[in-house]
Amino acid sequence: MDAVVRGIAIYFILLMIIRLSGRRTLAQMTPFDLVIVLVISETTQQAMLGDDYSITNAVLLILTLFTTDIALSYLKRWSRRTARLIDGVPTVLVTNGVYDEAALRGSRLQPDDVMEAARTQQGIESVKDIRFAILEVSGNISIIPKE
Repeated sequence: MDAVVRGIAIYFILLMIIRLSGRRTLAQMTPFDLVIVLVISETTQQAMLGDDYSITNAVLLILTLFTTDIALSYLKRWSRRTARLIDGVPTVLVTNGVYDEAALRGSRLQPDDVMEAARTQQGIESVKDIRFAILEVSGNISIIPKE
């Protein structure tokens, strides 16, 4: 039972930390981000397993983490407020060709990140040609060009 409680606690702690750290996708990961993920995974493993390295304990923890994830997905489905709390809401980064500096800062993004998405998705070369750039809850940047 101790492993189940530790597994659930670690799940929620990691969820909170990841939620607070921002919405970056794997494609936007820097080498520093990768190192952090590797260190966190090793630390998390040690925290969850404690002194019990048995296969039974590992399977129990895996099932606990997946069950917690599935339960949260149902909870998010039933409660919009919970979904917003866990996943966040989309953030408008550009409106009618003008960057929202506060939104960029809050999302830890640079104008270059927005322009990379604009070039990749729409072939847009200038921020003035962007009607809206939106940081989605998935971490992707959606670009809506001006007509």
